[in-house]
Amino acid sequence: MKLSHLTLLLNSSLLCSALLAGKVAYAASVPQPELNMAAASSPYFEAEDIFALEYASDVQISPDGNKIVYVRNSNDIMTDSTRSSLWLLDVKTGQQLPLFADNFNYSQPRWSADGSKLAFISDRSGKAQIHLHYLAEAKTAQLSRLQQTPANLTWSPDGRQLAFTMNVAASEADVQKRVKKVQKPAGASWSEPAVVLDRARYQADGQGFLKPQFRQIFVLPTSGGSARQLTAGDFHYGSDLTFSPDSKALLFSANLDPEWEFQPRDSNLYQLSLSSGQLTALTTMPGTESAPVFSPDGKQLAFLWQTNALVPYSNSKLKVLALNNNNISDVAADFDRSIGAAEWLSNSSFVVQYDDRGQRKLATLTRAGKLTVLTASLGGVSQPQPYLSGQFSLANNGNLAYTHGSSQRPSEVAVLQKGKSTILTALNEDLLGHKKLAQVHEISYKSSFDGEEIQGWYLTPPDFDPARKYPLLLEIHGGPHLAYGTHWSAEMQRYAKEGYVVFYNNHRGSSSYGERFAMLLNGKYSSAEDYADHDSGVNAMLELGFIDENNLFIGGGSAGGIATAYAIGLTNRYKAAAVVKPIINWLSKVLTGDTYLYQTFHQFPGVPWENVDHYWQRSPLSLVGNVQTPTILITGEQDRRTPISESEQFYQALQIRRIDTALVRIPGAPHGISNKPSRMIEKVEYMLAWFEKYRTPSE
Repeated sequence: MKLSHLTLLLNSSLLCSALLAGKVAYAASVPQPELNMAAASSPYFEAEDIFALEYASDVQISPDGNKIVYVRNSNDIMTDSTRSSLWLLDVKTGQQLPLFADNFNYSQPRWSADGSKLAFISDRSGKAQIHLHYLAEAKTAQLSRLQQTPANLTWSPDGRQLAFTMNVAASEADVQKRVKKVQKPAGASWSEPAVVLDRARYQADGQGFLKPQFRQIFVLPTSGGSARQLTAGDFHYGSDLTFSPDSKALLFSANLDPEWEFQPRDSNLYQLSLSSGQLTALTTMPGTESAPVFSPDGKQLAFLWQTNALVPYSNSKLKVLALNNNNISDVAADFDRSIGAAEWLSNSSFVVQYDDRGQRKLATLTRAGKLTVLTASLGGVSQPQPYLSGQFSLANNGNLAYTHGSSQRPSEVAVLQKGKSTILTALNEDLLGHKKLAQVHEISYKSSFDGEEIQGWYLTPPDFDPARKYPLLLEIHGGPHLAYGTHWSAEMQRYAKEGYVVFYNNHRGSSSYGERFAMLLNGKYSSAEDYADHDSGVNAMLELGFIDENNLFIGGGSAGGIATAYAIGLTNRYKAAAVVKPIINWLSKVLTGDTYLYQTFHQFPGVPWENVDHYWQRSPLSLVGNVQTPTILITGEQDRRTPISESEQFYQALQIRRIDTALVRIPGAPHGISNKPSRMIEKVEYMLAWFEKYRTPSE
């Protein structure tokens, strides 16, 4: 039975009413409306169920490995937001207790070295501040009285100080200082003052036009007192703070070159003395050095390094600095995967996190380069699409806490001890335990362009019958140097519930397959080559026998939106397309979006006015004269990564050509248009409505 999504969703007021009819249950300590009974009792995953999803993030294991604190994220249907609380787990018994679960938000829980205290950030005082909780005494103190939001909370080993970063106002633009100031009379109502921009990096998606401010480093006594600012000037100081073992210095990554704005892939490691303020450069390599971590004996410093070469992708490498002679050596230099995080397991080995063939893995890695996989089940933190995600925390005894993900559930808290993994939470059993969900299956095939092996997956609808024919939705991931995997996806579950087989792949350019595979898209973003990877996948799906070749649909967001728009300029095989937050004309985008300082030289051969043909060839607008596919465009009005003017160009071009098209503008939304529960629902339901308009009965 088909649903008439279009009739419902073209009326936004009806959509709001539908959303507000849904209710969600939260932690028992927080009074909340109940979930809509129709959605709760349905045996399938309904749109309203998105409001009831929960997931774990930022898992932090205690130094002794016996307890885990984590952030529990729950959606609030009344405020259309995600609330975060802190919960405590006993590793041995699995008992779970709420530390802070109320109407406020909590983040960045961090254990003291002795495990007796937890520092965290919360808005419980009305503004985000640093707090300290004494576990044995069950007492909590607010430590800070800050004007701006703190971040990157870090304990000193001696437990006496907390380091953090916070934005500090910079000086006025030069022209502002020169402008004659006219005093506004008391009580007068004037227009808003002019906004003056004079920096190369002046905007960021999700933040809009950047305020004249810079990220500085502070320390705060844990016994109470005032925060002390350690850095100053027109530079952003590191987001990866690490204390020296003696607690007398801070290490961080920063680019302190006067031309830092034009060096998006350069930063060095610095050491800052807390007593003297002396700043010492520990590394001066070309490229990005980040995430410094001291070895247990304090004699070595591990860090991650990435080249600054003018290429769109490169692996992140693990290096070690010997502090006695400043010699830098590589760990597993030939390992063709990007290391995302590393912690010392001993003075000669590490626990590392990396992505491999659509999986996020944890492994031990010795200085000699021996890699031993511990688990391949990190994930579940990305809610809308099945992107690789997840994070881990290491205790002194070698126990590991991590976010466990699967195709059937968002992230749970898991612990790995003595080689055995145990999932400690079941955050969504009340919601999903009784529902029939889409199942995920892997498929591998060869690209028609050059025979390259492509890994993909497909979701079969609940109550799937292989003897029937189903419409197919090809969903293309963003990035393009990112990767999908066998992880939870609320959006794809919704598509599948409405009767679609959902196919997705990690086409050329995707991460987790090594540098060669990622670089196959170098200079060819987008192109007929990556579309061949998608087209071959659709053909492979047709060969399975249960796909209706007359009901093929295509969609994707960001880089996937670009690929979708490019694809329908190459082929007419799809009944309808959903182009979400795309780039349509690279010549106009690269100097209007927020990534121009990087993208112009790393993803393109240079500035657009010197490379017009290349930019135009990569633009879906160059193929718009071929498009026959009915297309819906969906973009946030505050998107600065792929500005909505890009969608408007495609919309107007298709209107001129009399191609059926609709433009859905999401008010106030940045590039992440699914960052609020209702927006995720809205995006999915508009896509389904558009596809339903063109979907014909299958066998």
